[in-house]
This record gives sequence, structure tokens and C-alpha cells, in this order.
Amino acid sequence: MNSPHRDTIDIAQAAKKLLKFPSLRPGQEEAIRSLLEGRDTLLVQPTGSGKSAVYQLAGALLDGSTLVVSPLIALQKDQADAIQASRLDETAVVNSTLSAADFRNALERIQDGKVEYIFLAPEQLSKDETIERLRSARVSLVAIDEAHCISQWGHDFRPDYLGLARVIESLGHPPTLAMTATASNEVRSEIIARLGLRNPRVLVHGFDRPNISLRVDTFSSKNEKRDAVLRRVEFADKPGIIYVATHRNAETIAADLQACGVDAVFYHGGLKPKQREEIQNRFMNGDVPVIVATNAFGMGVDKPDIRFVYHADVSDSLDGYYQEIGRAGRDGQPAEAVLFYRPQDINAQQYKTGGGNVDTQALESVANVLSHKRRPASRDDLARETSLTGRKLSNIVHKLEEVGAAKQLDSGKIQLARGRSLTDIAEAAASQQQLQKDLRKRRLESMQGYAECRTCRREYILRYFGDDYSGPCGNCDRCEIAGIRPAKVA
Repeated sequence: MNSPHRDTIDIAQAAKKLLKFPSLRPGQEEAIRSLLEGRDTLLVQPTGSGKSAVYQLAGALLDGSTLVVSPLIALQKDQADAIQASRLDETAVVNSTLSAADFRNALERIQDGKVEYIFLAPEQLSKDETIERLRSARVSLVAIDEAHCISQWGHDFRPDYLGLARVIESLGHPPTLAMTATASNEVRSEIIARLGLRNPRVLVHGFDRPNISLRVDTFSSKNEKRDAVLRRVEFADKPGIIYVATHRNAETIAADLQACGVDAVFYHGGLKPKQREEIQNRFMNGDVPVIVATNAFGMGVDKPDIRFVYHADVSDSLDGYYQEIGRAGRDGQPAEAVLFYRPQDINAQQYKTGGGNVDTQALESVANVLSHKRRPASRDDLARETSLTGRKLSNIVHKLEEVGAAKQLDSGKIQLARGRSLTDIAEAAASQQQLQKDLRKRRLESMQGYAECRTCRREYILRYFGDDYSGPCGNCDRCEIAGIRPAKVA
């Protein structure tokens, strides 16, 4: 679409015309205006608040294509379908499910400038051919969904996101929109730094979910806690989600619930993709009222009528916990979030997330291959010569980058820094690994602080995210103990 002068654009009117919106939601116009002014923007808003409409509308009002980076194929499909349904413009989804012919056809359409919205997973952007096609497409806006995945402070860290700063620069650094549902101050700072955002406008809206009651029940034994979870689920309004820390707990609690007469399914990363898809669809469609899941069940889950989110195990960070409980009550009706807690759970989670040592053999293998090459090497070459999987290789390359031992060029190829011994590189990587362990410990301490706080829980968690909220909220167990009645939920 040809853009009128950006200062004169009536964004609200454009939303009515292009998206059929009767009005804009809080934060949308401000974010769109920021992008039209050419500014990088970090938008932190809950799922369901309309973040995707920001890039859809800004992209329609800017000349050139819009690149949308989204980590899940299901998310890409949902967003692309929404754009096509609104008849905004043609879209292309390029992901690992496409046949070789469809993949090349999509890239050719992108290069020819025939596509307004281009959806890619971050790992697709490590390919030289993809970057070259995108350069030809005159990308005028980059939108990065689930931007917290680039942060090692937060939750759900994904190494492939670390290459996005290079992609943005190789495209001439068009205005960049980073979007996430929850991000503490530390996560926001890391998103800005790792994406290389330039003087970004940071917009934070809607952290408080007053319709969700907050509660922590403390137990002394595993059996006592398990029985309490089963009882509460049995009599709770449904549908609901129970989050657990392990595959085994997911399967065990689901079986225990079924024995109590509650129809429940389990979901975790150990299941095959087809199984996970089938289970998620059954829950989302209302065929089964309760799902017991690890944090693998997360991004893309937008079911408005979830009445409870229970945590049978403690989360590894307050960032992850708050995003998970935010899946409750998106219809605005009362919902509850309960953490079933034993102080010993913190030690168990510390052990689970403590992280292992650096795989020195793999790291030295990659560094050795690079040191014997006269020219930078592609990831395909490194994978072939080291026999490492793509994910393992990405982790090793990023560890080398973090300690300044290698860099990824605009071409996507990897070049080893000269003058450093393999021993020096391995020691630097081990030191970096220790820093990350310390970081995970601090994240867990913030979770422990929430579980054991003696003041209004809503105040505690919102202040963690940088909100100036002052309790009491009247809708948490601490306020209940103090005799403060909950406010009515509209």
C-alpha cells in the first residue's frame, strides 16, 4: 500500500477501514505511530491484547514487505490466516513443513516483491538464500513475536533468536517491533541489547489481571500436596491447566485425576508432534476439561474460558510463572491461579535447571574445524564435519560468539577469531556457563520470594515487572487473611 505522509495518517480510521476495528485497544495506536516514525519499539502486552494488529496495520501503511519472526509453525499459520481473512494483503509462510518446490516458490514471490507479510521461524533466517531474497523484497518492518525467547534472564530461551540482530542489520535495520506478553526490567534490557534496538520506545500495558485470584498453598510432604491438587481440581470450575516440572509428573497426575473421575490428558515435550497437536486440539476444542502439562504447553495457547491454572510444581522463574497463569480468565470472568508449594521444591527446581557443564569436546571440535579453514564456514559444513545436530551446533556457535571466539558474518557463515587457543576458548566458555548458572539461581530466588511473601501477592508480582501497583488487591490469599474483601470483577 502506498503511504500518505506519516504525520497525517489517522491510525484509528485506518484500523476501521483495513481491519474492521470499531476502535483501537490501549497501546496499539502509540506503537503503530512509533513504527511509522521509524523508531524501534518494544511492546509488552498480555496475549489477546492485540499485539499482532500493531504490525499488521503498520505493515499495511508502510511501503515494502513486513517480516514477522514467529517461533512456532502453528502461531505463524494462525497469524497468516488472520491476515488473509481480513484481506489485508498476500502472505507467505516459509517453514520446515513446506516441500522443496513450495519453499522455493515462496522465496521467489518474496524476492519479486509480491508478498506484504512474510512469516519465518528464526532458524530459517540462518540460511544465506533466505536473507538474499529478503534483501530484494525491500523489508520495511521487522516484527519479532515472543521476543523474550532471546533473553537468558527470562524463560523459554531459544538460541536461534540470538542471530536476529544480524538479520535486522543485514536488511538495513528497518523499524523493528519486539513483542512479548511478559517481561521484567531485566528481560526488557536484554531484548533491547541482544536485538540491537536503537533508542527504542518501550511500551508496557496491561500487566494486572484483576480477575485472576492469586494463592499459594504450602505443604510439608509430597503426598499431602498431591492429594490437595487432586481434590482442588475435582471440585474446581473447568476447563483448567495444571503445570508440572517433569514428564513423569504430567503422566502420573493425569492418571490420578482419571482415577478420581476427572477427564484429563497430559502434554509434554517427550510426545511426538502429532500426539501433542492432537492433545492440544482436544483441550482447546473443549473435548477434555483438564490438561496436565510441562511448560512445553505454552506459546500459542489462547483459550478464553480457562477457569484455573494450578502449578503442582514450582516454576523456574517468576517471568515464566506469570505468563503461564496469564492463560486463565482471558474472557474477563473470575479465574484462579494456585501454586502448590513445598519449600523443598526450590532445591528440586535448582537441581533440574542448574544446567550442566560446557560440552568441551563439542566446542573444541567446532573451533578446530573453523581453525583449519581458510575461509568462513557455513553451518551445513560445520554440521557435516562435526556430526553435531542443528540445535547442538547452534548452542556451540552461540557460546563461541558470547566469549568473542567467533562471529557470524552477514552471509550467515561462521568465522573464528584468530590468536586464541582452544584451551583459552574452553575456559572462557566455562566461565560464561557459570554466570548463566548464577543467573538461573537468581531467577529461582524471585520465584521463592513470591511463594513465601507475607504481603499482597499481586503487589509483589507486579512490582517485579516494574509496575508501580500498590496493594492490597483484595483478590489474593494474603489479602484474604488480612480480611480485605475482593473487588467485583466486571
